[in-house]
Amino acid sequence: MIYKRNIRVSEVMVSDLHTIEGLATVTEAVEIMSRHSISSLVVNRRDADDESGLIDVAGIAREVIARNRTPDRVHVYEVMTKPVVTIPATMLVRYAARHLVSLGLSRALVVDQERNVIGMVTLRDLVIVRITD
Repeated sequence: MIYKRNIRVSEVMVSDLHTIEGLATVTEAVEIMSRHSISSLVVNRRDADDESGLIDVAGIAREVIARNRTPDRVHVYEVMTKPVVTIPATMLVRYAARHLVSLGLSRALVVDQERNVIGMVTLRDLVIVRITD
């Protein structure tokens, strides 16, 4: 099969991201995830020199539930992933998929030329658009 066009990550990414502050509790994070039927949240940067974080259900399961910690007493910053792997919006989907696979990841934040977070892309979405387009 010959693929006819080069698809960019910006065409596949989800730009409607849900965010949370690092000082919020894990309970608050789970409530947002539940309300929006999502499994991860972007953790906002504190300032221009900071990096974005990501909290997801796998991290909560590993760091809170498996360790029998009280989610009301655990802050997002204690269990988030930071720094997060980012992918440029202009990267081709085939390279983004290779990158995520090589790192063993299922998602990455998408950034613009100034490294501002503008979306999120999942391996699932990359595979579907690459095969079906």
